[in-house]
Parts: sequence; C-alpha cells; structure tokens
Amino acid sequence: MPSLMRPKWTKLNKPLICAVLLGSTAMAETLDYSALTDIHLNVIPRTQDEISRIGRVIQPTDDFSTPERFEDKPAGAATVRATTTADAFSLSSGNMPFERELDFKVGNGLFRKIWVSSPSSTLASDGLGPLYNARGCQNCHLKDGRGHPPEGPEDNAVSMFLRVSIPGTPQDGVAEIADYIATLPEPTYGSQLQDFGVAGHPAEYRLDITYTDVVVELSEGETVTLRKPTYTAADLGYGPMHPDAMLSPRVTPQMIGLGLIEAIPAADILANADETDADGDGISGRPNIVMSDEFGVPMLGRFGLKAGAPTIKEQSAHAFAGDIGISSPLSPHGWGECTEAQVDCRAAPDGGDQARGGLEIDAEGLDLVTFYSRNLAVPARRDLDDPAVLRGKEVFYTTGCISCHTPKFVTNRLEGQPEQSFQLIWPYSDFLLHDMGEGLADHRPEARATGTEWRTPPLWGIGLTQQVSGHTYFLHDGRARSLLEAVLWHGGEAEAQRDTVINMPKADRDALIAYLESL
Repeated sequence: MPSLMRPKWTKLNKPLICAVLLGSTAMAETLDYSALTDIHLNVIPRTQDEISRIGRVIQPTDDFSTPERFEDKPAGAATVRATTTADAFSLSSGNMPFERELDFKVGNGLFRKIWVSSPSSTLASDGLGPLYNARGCQNCHLKDGRGHPPEGPEDNAVSMFLRVSIPGTPQDGVAEIADYIATLPEPTYGSQLQDFGVAGHPAEYRLDITYTDVVVELSEGETVTLRKPTYTAADLGYGPMHPDAMLSPRVTPQMIGLGLIEAIPAADILANADETDADGDGISGRPNIVMSDEFGVPMLGRFGLKAGAPTIKEQSAHAFAGDIGISSPLSPHGWGECTEAQVDCRAAPDGGDQARGGLEIDAEGLDLVTFYSRNLAVPARRDLDDPAVLRGKEVFYTTGCISCHTPKFVTNRLEGQPEQSFQLIWPYSDFLLHDMGEGLADHRPEARATGTEWRTPPLWGIGLTQQVSGHTYFLHDGRARSLLEAVLWHGGEAEAQRDTVINMPKADRDALIAYLESL
C-alpha cells in the first residue's frame, strides 16, 4: 500500500471550542449548544456550590505518602469488588437498583448471542453477515476484556481487524465541524475489512502481520525489545483495493466503565483541551468532534481508539453492522458492510423481521445492549497502599503522565441513570486526541483525528488484563506485550515522558509499573 501524505489541517484553538459551546461565534450560530455537550443525557444542572466543590476534589494530589480518599473506588459507588476470576469485568454496576438487574442480564444475553446466517429456523438469531468479523459481540470482547492480535498461524484475528478508507475531497467534509478531515469508504471494501463470509460469500481478506525487533536501551543496563508491526491485507476476495487505501489496525478495547465515561460533562473534557499548547508543556490535546447518526448534529467523540463515536448506542450499532453484519435502527441495512460493488452480498437474504420493523435487532434490543455496555462495572483498586505502588504513583504524576491521563472527573447529575449519576471517578484519561508520533501512526484520519493522533485510553482495570483476557497485549494494535513496552512506544507529545522513563533509576521504573498494575 503506498504511503500517503498527511492531510493538511488548521488547529482550532481552545477559545473557539469554548465559543462554540457558548454560542458566541459565527460558527456557533450553525450549531445547537446541546449538540456539542450532553444532548443524549437527562442532565440535572449543577449548582455553583457543587461546581466549586468539584473543582477542589478533582485537583491532582501532591501528597504521595498515603492513598487519597475514595481512591480505592475508581468508579465511585458503581465500583465492584475486585475478583480473582476471568469474570472481573463482567459484573454490573455496584450501585445498580435490583429492579434494573434484569435489563442488564437480558442485555448480556444479546451481547453473548451467536448469530447465524439467513434463512434459518432460528428467526430470532438469523441475519449474520453476509460478511463479518465475528458471530457475536462476546467473540471479540471475550469476558468484556481486551482483544489481541493473532498469536501464530493457528490463531485467527477474531478480536482484531483493519479499518480502511480513502482520502475525500473538501466537498465530502462536514461544514459544521472545523478541521474535519474528509475520508470516504474504500469503493470495494467499505470502511472495515471482514475476514469471514457466510456460505457462498468469500471473505474480504486475511490479516497478515510481520514484526521487526526494535531494541531500546534503558538505564542501569536494562534493555527491552519492542516489536514493530507491518500489516498486509492478504488474499483479497473482491479484487484489488483503491491505490490510495489507508489501513488502520484495531484490537477490541475493554468494556468497563463506558457509562461513566459517557456521563462526564462534555464541558469538563473540553476544558482540558489545549490545541495551541498555550501553557507550554508540550501537550496539546484536541477534542474529536463527530457527526452523530442518532441526533444528526456534531457531538463530542468519546469512544473508539480515535474518539470517533459520541455515544455508547452509536458505537454499539456500528459494531453490530461492521463486525457482525446485523441491522439496527441506526444502521438499517440488512447487508451490513457490503458495498455497491459487492452485488451478490447485497442481494443475499437477511434476517430482517417485520415484527422488528424489518430489522435484525430492533430499538429495544439495541437499548438493552447499550444498557449492558453502559453498566459493566470497574473493579476496585488493589494494593494502593503498598509503598512501591505509592512511589509509582508519585513517579507517574511527577513525570507528567497525568498531562494526558487525567486522574479524576465527576460525572453529571442524571435523571434515570442512578448508576452513573454524580460519581467521583478515576479513569486516568482526558479523552482527547494526542499526536503520539510516527512510531504509532496509522496515517488514517477519522473526523478531526489525524493519522498520528489517538484518544488517550482510560487506564482503570489495566492491571487485570492478564487475569481477564489471558494476555498482556496493549496499545491500539496489541503490539506492546507489557505495560513497559506500551510506555516505550509513546512518542510525539509524550516523547519527553517516555525519555524520562528510559533514563530514570530502575527502581522508579519498576515502581511505575507496579502502580499501573494496581489500577
């Protein structure tokens, strides 16, 4: 695949973002205030006293002698006890009222459902594909945890896939969103490559990965070998791709805490944006603003590796369509991701049922899956008063990691969502886009995100990855085989912090990893 020049974009500064929110610029006149904030939530406004108290509570600490108050409960009252089993990420919010547990369990059933191809006698479960990456949500998000790249020739890529697009023209952009980088689906293969097809329909490709070793020398004679991946879409089933196709590898992220992330006031996330690096710290987080399929207006992107989805429901609907080929109210086509060029694929029977409005999963089913995804609980912290963990926390803070991995937020007061309402949470993310350098670049834009930018991932639960998922693969494509390798891949805005980790005493580096493992 030929390399592509990075699309040109003009930075939008923080004052303009805030002006859009406040409705005080010409651009803002084309936008509804609620569209960029929390239109999807029933928000109860905060009082001035609450705003003042929240400001004090979320300030980063400078005392590392003992754990902070409430630090053991990263999801506030929604936190659950940390178990020692692989089900640690599959529990419902700790503060969920009993009468809502049934909705969680039914949503779990739909999340675990194995779909079959049409026509089928199992009418409630047919509609798979015709092209797909997995037969059910749980197949990718095994135990609601983190996916991984294939481990050898006998392992398939069911929890990893390639996104694909081609550059668009200015006419393909979104006028309401400044700095929007226009892209289009690849003409033959769409926006996501599927590596399975139902009977009679060839798969679109086979994911091929090769690695090159990169040795990094650390202080005190320690060395770490990183693996640099190269991705190839092999065995293309429908002919060659467009010569300008841009591929981006993705592994499935863990599912915990999504509802709490959705409940963070958009204004609080935007307040951390510093697009022109006005404070001179080298960190210039930018919000991704995306057009909402559900509301038809620009909204703050929160979910996905480049913050390309504004709500859990939209993220779920896109996954049903792209990963499994299942239609829903937000993606109503029974053929899923099949393109106009894939004529037989579009003509294949689907599982649309008139009892479900001609869809394969109806509004009620999508809402139940959304409710389940919203309420997967964050486990309690472990070992947070261990001296090594406390020292690691100090290293994490003083090294500047919290410039992107913002420790604390307080969620909105919400009508009808007691689990997420007004909780002090510790996700360790600002949910903004950051330039991570050429080492991690995919060179594929997504809305405002450039080819070198990624959303800061939340860190809560990261120390339980081995327990839940059976591996310790991290980053957007699973290239890092340990937390230390993940840190060493940081570049761009985080290059200074990475270099500090490389050069710090080994004891401090070990303490830093111990702290991350306690999250």
